[in-house]
Amino acid sequence: MASSTGKDRGALSREERLAAKLRENLRRRKAQARAQAPGTTASDAADDGPPALPKDEASG
Repeated sequence: MASSTGKDRGALSREERLAAKLRENLRRRKAQARAQAPGTTASDAADDGPPALPKDEASG
């Protein structure tokens, strides 16, 4: 039974590490989004790829 306790403890620390990495990644992505938001221009949007198709009001 001692081996399963050690395994559970190892899994928990792994889950904690993964959770911490996810939180760090989320913070970094939010910071990047905030940094890009104020400086976004029409030319910047065109460089990202093809523009989105306009919505057709009749089919909507």
